[in-house]
Amino acid sequence: MAKHNETGTNGEKIAENFLQTKGYTILYRNWKHGKKEVDLVAEHDGLLVFVEVKTRSAAYFGYPEDAVGPAKQDYLKTAAEEFLYQYPQYQRIRFDIISIITQKDAIKEIVHFEDAFF
Repeated sequence: MAKHNETGTNGEKIAENFLQTKGYTILYRNWKHGKKEVDLVAEHDGLLVFVEVKTRSAAYFGYPEDAVGPAKQDYLKTAAEEFLYQYPQYQRIRFDIISIITQKDAIKEIVHFEDAFF
């Protein structure tokens, strides 16, 4: 596995644990429909939360959350529409970003952006 893929996978595990400590229930990890994928789909207080996790080993080229631009947001919205079509029981949704910076396999920074976009 390439180093950047390993960093991303580790970041998703960190984000999952982080959310669980905040009382979130993880419903799906890497939920896929066709070529669309959502890193984490969680539930918190009756709210369905689509979570994009971005992990970097340094902030030299910008913060991880900066990588979730308009194109990525549209991609996630399209995936969420399909998810809601398949699971229509959910009425309230939110899109979050979890930004993680690691350093030598340790968490240097983790920031949870709730309701990051719509």
